[in-house]
Amino acid sequence: MGMQVAMNREQHFEYLLRLGDNALVLGHRLSEWCGHGPVLEEDIAMTNVSLDLIGQARLLYSHAGEVEGQGRDEDALAYLRDVLDWRNCLLVEQPNGDFADTMARQFLFDCWNFLVFSELTESSDEKLSAIAAKALKEISYHRRHSGEWVIRLGDGTDESRERMIKGLAGVWGFVDEMFEMDSVDRAAVDAGIGVDLSALRPQWDRDVQAVLAEAGLSVPDVTWSVNGGRTKGMHSEHLGFLLAELQFMQRAYPGNDW
Repeated sequence: MGMQVAMNREQHFEYLLRLGDNALVLGHRLSEWCGHGPVLEEDIAMTNVSLDLIGQARLLYSHAGEVEGQGRDEDALAYLRDVLDWRNCLLVEQPNGDFADTMARQFLFDCWNFLVFSELTESSDEKLSAIAAKALKEISYHRRHSGEWVIRLGDGTDESRERMIKGLAGVWGFVDEMFEMDSVDRAAVDAGIGVDLSALRPQWDRDVQAVLAEAGLSVPDVTWSVNGGRTKGMHSEHLGFLLAELQFMQRAYPGNDW
């Protein structure tokens, strides 16, 4: 990784938080499908992916709390931050919609997440590289699972095809944000801790387009693009509602143990 420059504690903490927030928010979104899946097997599969993501979030938050050094553990980071303090990308907080909407969102994120965590296995932050190595096995399955559903729906009936086309178009404008680099990302790269996200875009495009081609689909003709969630904490209204549900018990009964 060339000559490395030390990363300050605050930036290191924020970098880990971004990864953890992606995992927890998407994990929570998928948990909303529990008991509502289109078939029992898929209900269980989505719940398992949700549990994987929440498990990844726990490891990332625990490490982030240690790096921050202010006594905040995984629970404090999950339950006691307000919406403006969250650093997930906008894609993962979008509502589930129908099954095709959920799979479109999942597939675009999984392809990105796989590339990011593949790189993170080489991180100079040894704890992060260990978390990434464990997570990558799970993310590899997630990517295969969501990709198979994009193909199955895209190459299925007229209705399933239309739903997948609509699902992809509905979230495509959130893609660019995942590849943006700010000062925290650049500091992480310089320190050998993080990933050059912008450099991942060509491979992501190839991976996504290969699956779309197999599904008989093309890249959506979408001209809008939004950002600000991952780097500035500027979120859609959906995250506030999600956190109200996620954090309710801890907020209503502070410090409660079960």
